[in-house]
Amino acid sequence: MATGKTRSTTRRKFLGGAAVAGVATIAMPQVSRAQTVTLKMQTSWPATDIFTEMAQQYVERVNSMAGGRLKIDLLNAGAVVHAFQVLDGVHGGQIDAAHTVTVYWYGKHKAASLFGTGPVFGFNANEGLGWIYNGGGKELFEELQVQVMKLNVKSFFAMPMPTQPLGWFKKPVTSANDLKGLKYRTVGLAADLFQALGSSVAQLPGGEIVPAMERGVIDAFEFNNPTSDRRFGSANVAKNYMMGSHHQATEYFEIMFNRTKYNALPKEHQAILQYAAEAASSANEWKAMDQYSKDLQELISVEKVNVLRTPQSVFDAQIKAWDGLIATLGQDPFMKKVMESQKAWVRRVVFYNMLNATDYKGAFNHHFPGVLKI
Repeated sequence: MATGKTRSTTRRKFLGGAAVAGVATIAMPQVSRAQTVTLKMQTSWPATDIFTEMAQQYVERVNSMAGGRLKIDLLNAGAVVHAFQVLDGVHGGQIDAAHTVTVYWYGKHKAASLFGTGPVFGFNANEGLGWIYNGGGKELFEELQVQVMKLNVKSFFAMPMPTQPLGWFKKPVTSANDLKGLKYRTVGLAADLFQALGSSVAQLPGGEIVPAMERGVIDAFEFNNPTSDRRFGSANVAKNYMMGSHHQATEYFEIMFNRTKYNALPKEHQAILQYAAEAASSANEWKAMDQYSKDLQELISVEKVNVLRTPQSVFDAQIKAWDGLIATLGQDPFMKKVMESQKAWVRRVVFYNMLNATDYKGAFNHHFPGVLKI
């Protein structure tokens, strides 16, 4: 029979061992023992574009949260595949991931453009991201990827982009008639829209736009925003910048991964890749607010660009052209389903937002009289 002293010593040893075991369990969770994985992500953007900085914001968040066990190496457009070929590269495994926009691969299925640069039903890009995350959009996109197109790709969306300008022209656009016969650069369903408006469309990645303008391949163009446009040197080839358009009003970044590689990651890493997209979305949007507005002022004051609001007749003509495209696109059952889902979201969400929003324009004009000439 053990003595009292022996029982007390044994009990202390047992409790001490249990405590050590408990500490070991807490200190060594499953993710810390996972093998380090490095993913090669290529963008569709030139190294100097602000979109590359926004892609880097995503990469920084992933790398910071993963604690060194998951890393993304960011490559610029063309490092492995062409800017418009990142979907093929990710699907085929030539690259592990891409930072792009769906419109760059709409040639494979026009429904891609409905998840960025689709018809204008009245929602902005922030409301569009709401549809993707809470209105059925992400489920429809998954259906497009997996069931319709059989893609080995998994994607997340980020960055509600501001309305994209009508673009850069050698002469001011005074009516929709001025678009007829123009050789114009745009992408996705916007290309179909401008063709319906009488333009001849060339689809080019950002880095090729200004050289094409210099060679006379195009007469006018749009890309996305004042910062990218300024960095491209747009003011060197045209001096009239038309703001506002219905051609690309609800675009976002697509952050895509090879689905096989994504599925092989620990659940913790999959969650980091997903939630980093949501975090970067806010960071991207706030960066855009600051930088886009600064560069627009620089275009006006330093580069002497004639910045004008797009005439109402152009908006009216675009809406009418969209109506024709919607009827044609709706002949595809999947595309019809996507557009009906969007319209149901817009009818409810945008109704609330517009009915409830304060008079921002009136308040601006009160404090800055004569600045906003529209």
